[in-house]
Order: sequence, then structure tokens, then C-alpha cells
Amino acid sequence: MTQTALATMVGRSSGTVSKWEKGDQVPEADALERLSERLAMPSSWFLTRPPVYGDRVCFYRSTASVTKEAQTIAHIRLKWLNEISVILQGWIDWPSVNIPRLGKNDHLKISDSDIEQAAQACRIEWKLGLGPISDVTLVLENAGAICVREELGFTRMDGASQWFDTDGRPYVFLAADKANGVRSRFDAAHELGHLVLHRDIDGLEFSKRYPELERQAHLFAGAFLMPAESFAAELVRPSLDTFITLKSRWKVSVGAMIMRCKQLNIIDDDYATRLWKNYSARGWRKSEPLDDRIDFEPVRLLPRAINLLLSDGGLTKEGLLASIGLGASDCERLCGLPEGFFSQQSTVSSLESVRFKKDNANASGTAITGGGRVLSFPPKNKQRA
Repeated sequence: MTQTALATMVGRSSGTVSKWEKGDQVPEADALERLSERLAMPSSWFLTRPPVYGDRVCFYRSTASVTKEAQTIAHIRLKWLNEISVILQGWIDWPSVNIPRLGKNDHLKISDSDIEQAAQACRIEWKLGLGPISDVTLVLENAGAICVREELGFTRMDGASQWFDTDGRPYVFLAADKANGVRSRFDAAHELGHLVLHRDIDGLEFSKRYPELERQAHLFAGAFLMPAESFAAELVRPSLDTFITLKSRWKVSVGAMIMRCKQLNIIDDDYATRLWKNYSARGWRKSEPLDDRIDFEPVRLLPRAINLLLSDGGLTKEGLLASIGLGASDCERLCGLPEGFFSQQSTVSSLESVRFKKDNANASGTAITGGGRVLSFPPKNKQRA
């Protein structure tokens, strides 16, 4: 939204809005009330000092034609997700961050072999074995990443991720505008690649080397979802029909399997070209067979935390929403809650993964005793197919 558009909405000049944004002038009470009403945000949100997010780069998984607006919106949604998470951490213990670090700060020194080894190291650390991964989003949350999946309004934006200095934790945005859950799984693995490989890169380097960094994250995603040894062993004869047979098992697209076969030198350039031509001739670039049979993976951590606070933490929906400080609609979308959750008697799935912080108190100041019930995600060794 431009300053002029916002100024029209609240009955002020664009120059006045500019002064508000720069901090040179504070909105009058009536103007603040209009801002709150028109933007569906609590008035207290405008008066709260923003967190110090840090200057870590925000990685974007997108096509070259995506607009700057889409990137900005995704980045802001990640910041708001971080705000919610930091507030909830006053009551809730998230899973510890356990994302292996590659150990090389200069991405130009990262070889394809290093990337293959990094993907394998993640599987070993998380005891995933060498088979298909049943739920990539669950793996990310188990490793301490805070995830959100919501519609962004831009079909060419696939996802974004960032490490935040507020809590030293990674955050992952997955766009729900995508046509199917298969591609979303790959997007999640791609963002994991950035978190592992490019943790220390700065924004300038990311802009300059974007194509290479995207290629590296893409290679990581393929290696993480389709380990060289086990995936190659199932390819007796690489063909489109073979890939379709394997799709429901590995939960990756035929296109991703073609790319992976090329990376592993299972097929040469000429054969890959023939496969891509047949792929296009079958009309699969827009939609592949079985796309509609593989659902989007749910985000679990935030909905379960909200459920815990409401069921065992002594909080009301109104009190929790006031503590978070965002509008109800934004909070519902970012926390993976049903639409209208804060205004209706909605429920979310029972808690299985988060716990209260020790010696804590709820938002009303009442001590939460007994430490709360502690229930875990399924054991990591059961995440194998």
C-alpha cells in the first residue's frame, strides 16, 4: 500500500503518513483509531517498539519474475511470525534448534559433493534413514524451525526463510498458493538447504550470487529428499512411467526426479532432453499425475502451542490475542488456526509436541504449576517411511 493510499484511508496527507513512518510525528488519537480500524490491527501494535530482528539475509524461493512486493510481504510475514513465536516462548519451550552447520562461510567454496554430504548429515543427525521422508514440515519443526504455510497472493513466490537474532532460531514461510503438496515439500527442503548451507551469508552477497545460491539449495533439496544410494537403487530403467510409479512412494515430482537423475549421472544430457520433451508433450508442466493425491503437510507446532495455552495455561482467547498484539485474522493465518478461531468456539488438534516453560506464569499472573504435560513429536527414528 502506498503512503497516498493509506493517507486517503485515514483522512490525512501523505506527508503526514511519511512523518509517522519516519518517527518524526505521532498520530493523533483519532488518526490512530482509524489506522487500527482500517488495517485491522490493534492500536497498541502501532505503539509497540519493534523487535531487533538482526540483519540476517531473508532467502526467497521464487522465480526470476517475482515482484519485489511479493518478497517484501513474505519477509514481513516472517517477521510477524517471529514476533508471535518470541511472545509464546515466554510460556512455551519450542524444540531445541538442531540444524547442522556446513562449516564453510564462503559459498563459492562449497562443492556439489559438500552439498550431498550436508544433506546426508542432516538425515543422519535426525535419524531419517535413507528412505523417503514421510513429512518434511514435521522434520523442520522437530529440528527447531518455526514454520507457516499461508496464501501470499503471488503464485510465483514459493517460499522464504531466515535466521532471526531475536531467538537464534530459523523461520520458514511456505506459500500455499502452489498447486500441490508435492512441490511444497520440495520448497520446504529447498529452504532447509539455505538454512544449512548459507547461514552466514550477507544480503549483498545473496543478491549478487542469487542464481548460484538457488542452484545449491535446489541440489540440497534433491539430495535430501532422494539420497543417491537408495534412490538410484530403485531406478532399474529411468523413464516417465517409472517416475510416476515412484512418485507416490518418494512424494517428489517427476520433474524433480529427472533433475536428480541428471545430478547423479544416471542419465546423460541427451536422454534428459528427450525426457523433458516427452514430459512437455504429455502436458505435465502445468500438472502431473498424482498431484492431487498428495496433500499439503500441516504445520503443527504453533496450533498445538495455542491449544496448550488455552486448555492448560489458564488463558482466554481474548487474553492470548491481546498478548500477541496482532489482529485476529493475521494471528489465525500465521499460527495455522481455522478462520474465525478467535471469534468462535473453534478447536485445534490436541497437543502432542510442546510444553510449558518451568516456573512460569500465565498472562493473568497466575502461576502455572506442575510444569504442564510434556508430550513429544513422534520419535525421530519413526519418521522413516
